[in-house]
Amino acid sequence: MESFFRTHKYLIEHLQPSVQRNLMDEINWNDRLIGIKGSRGVGKTTFLLDYARKFYGANNRECLYVNLNHFFFTERTLVDFAAEFQQRGGKVLLIDQVFKYSGWSKELRYCYDHFPDLRIVFSGSSVMRLKEENPDLAGKVASYNLRGFSFREYLNLVSGNTLPSFSLEDIIHHHQEVAEGICSRVNPLEHFSHYLHHGFYPFFLEKRNFSENLLKTMNMMLEVDVLYIKQIQQTYLPKLRKLLYLLAVSAPGAPNVSQLSKSIEASRATVMNYIKYLADARLVNILYPQGGTFPKKPCKIYMYNSNLMYPICPVEEVNMDIVRETFFFNQLQKDNKVNAGTKNAHFMVNDDYNFKIDSTVRNKTNNGYYYAVDKLAVGKGNQIPLWLFGFLY
Repeated sequence: MESFFRTHKYLIEHLQPSVQRNLMDEINWNDRLIGIKGSRGVGKTTFLLDYARKFYGANNRECLYVNLNHFFFTERTLVDFAAEFQQRGGKVLLIDQVFKYSGWSKELRYCYDHFPDLRIVFSGSSVMRLKEENPDLAGKVASYNLRGFSFREYLNLVSGNTLPSFSLEDIIHHHQEVAEGICSRVNPLEHFSHYLHHGFYPFFLEKRNFSENLLKTMNMMLEVDVLYIKQIQQTYLPKLRKLLYLLAVSAPGAPNVSQLSKSIEASRATVMNYIKYLADARLVNILYPQGGTFPKKPCKIYMYNSNLMYPICPVEEVNMDIVRETFFFNQLQKDNKVNAGTKNAHFMVNDDYNFKIDSTVRNKTNNGYYYAVDKLAVGKGNQIPLWLFGFLY
């Protein structure tokens, strides 16, 4: 136990200053069992350590961070560890890499039932279905999703600002005022193209080649988050990798399931299941018509965020129109319903707002649409700066 306290202290003391994530204020930290899901690379470990630093500090032994990937847990049970931690006065146990521990859901339920004074916060992959696939936790766990950086979070980090987020209604109906306020403090257009290329994943801060790091992360998503958690045999990994590549180079096209089935030598049903797994892993985004959902055929498939487009396609071949659409789809997804647009629009948002994504300002616009426009600092009327939709969280 002492070695875990030493590791906890070291990690907190050496944690780099980081941007305040909106999710930190959205979570009810009084809940006794909290699950935080997120795709690989979005900063789940840092988020747990940030919580410990913010509310407890490095030397307070009431809070402890542990990684279940530690060899210690090949012999000792999580229940025994939690019991000893509580006996030592522990109140909050932060558990990372929970899916690496066999029987984790049953033991978390045991802790919930038998240690009423202990709060547990655990992180897991976005592929995990905490409640649906783990009946032990149904009705007990409060589940949250940690996303990659929004453009706002990225901008705050690189510019040293503390700019707030805004609701979609505020952005649509008061965008000129909101944009003018932001532009009085920082020039968002100066940073927007950098965000589209590398700003979604916090590891852009590391002194390593970002594209190589992202490629490694994408492969880990397939090998661990999809194969390991979904219990798919390793021999099927090449099919998954090829499917992801084919979807990436054709994005945002309507998937030809029959052709994809032939290309990866798998049944149509398997192709659709694999696409769903890729979406769960936050590698692709599936766009359905209004009223459509899995397993119906989607209208289009996008990469999950614009950063993912660059390692797969050479920079000179990346289509900026698609980059803009990918950004809009990704940023709107957090608290909004996004479907394929009607009347030649790109997207329908919340069954109410028809959006076109544009590269430049139009001289004439159609009142039936809203336009998310690139390279525009402050908009007017129904033409809204594209970058401003990165301020939704």
